[in-house]
Amino acid sequence: MHGSFAPFARRPRVAVGDPQTDIHRFFTLLERRGLLTQDGWLRPDAQLISVGDHFDWGTPHERNAAARSGLHLLAWLAAQPSDQVAIIAGNHDLARVGELVDFTDATFTEAQAEADRIYAGDNTDKAQEQEFLQRYPQVHSVELIARDYSTFREEQRTWVAYLLRERRMRLAYASAPGLLVSHAGVTREDLLALGIAKDRHNNAHAAAYALNDTLDTAVENWKGGPLTVPGLYQPGNRDQGEGLGIVYHRPSVLPEDAERTRQNPRRRFNPLHLPLGLTQVIGHTRDKRARELLGQPPEAQTGGIRHLVTNGQRFTYAAGPPGKTAFEDAVLVFTDGGLNDSPLESIEFFDFDTRGAR
Repeated sequence: MHGSFAPFARRPRVAVGDPQTDIHRFFTLLERRGLLTQDGWLRPDAQLISVGDHFDWGTPHERNAAARSGLHLLAWLAAQPSDQVAIIAGNHDLARVGELVDFTDATFTEAQAEADRIYAGDNTDKAQEQEFLQRYPQVHSVELIARDYSTFREEQRTWVAYLLRERRMRLAYASAPGLLVSHAGVTREDLLALGIAKDRHNNAHAAAYALNDTLDTAVENWKGGPLTVPGLYQPGNRDQGEGLGIVYHRPSVLPEDAERTRQNPRRRFNPLHLPLGLTQVIGHTRDKRARELLGQPPEAQTGGIRHLVTNGQRFTYAAGPPGKTAFEDAVLVFTDGGLNDSPLESIEFFDFDTRGAR
């Protein structure tokens, strides 16, 4: 289906943000919430929304284990009925058919060995990096290979491409008429560009349909090279710079991000430009990063749900799920609590029925 998956009377219905962690740890989180059967499948009466980014976690010495684990987790999710498990595409997922599309296991291993020698965070030698990019123009930095997308394997690309073509990996999911799930959120400008009139911006089903239909058309027309989704996703490269689009979105009020909020596709967005009347459940941004970009006090939390509420004139950002909001408010619910790094007891899933943490 282009928009939301087939409706089904399942309870509970929960979302988990950015499952970038060992599959056994992921199963432990599900088991603690009573969501697994004894034979390791999702409970038949439950629904799970994976909010995207299934690859790339851990330290360099964990790369092989993380590569296998991410693939196994994605396969486990895809093996469940489509009305029971929704798989949202994140930037790490689309990178497999974007920046990394032309790498083989052998060429990636070769590039990564060189990237590891060069990459040193803010102290990376720029001259050496430019020499690297002359040989690998499909990426925009050595960091992308050494850190960001460090656990790539060809088999992951095969799975992502298959799930995209089967319309099993989606850009968005409508959990209720006013409740949209995507990896990093959409703005009023995105919805207008998709042809959705302003008076329908609170319609999650219309948004999900348009987003997924645009993705499906791009996948159908994709004959080779990096996948792009016009207006929504543009992978990065040496000449263009970092990737752009809704899977990279982060809300920001920093002056230095002002120009990035005007790009199309963009990488940052002004939180005051969120679609009014729509609640969005997203991943992609942990508390520490959100606080930096939103100019908030730095006392970051780990694991928990957070929220942002705006009336289009001002916004508030706070820990926990959103409380009672006005009908016309735009709401973001952040679900990326750092599954691999946070204490298990601090990690929260979002419960669609209670609009609270689980």
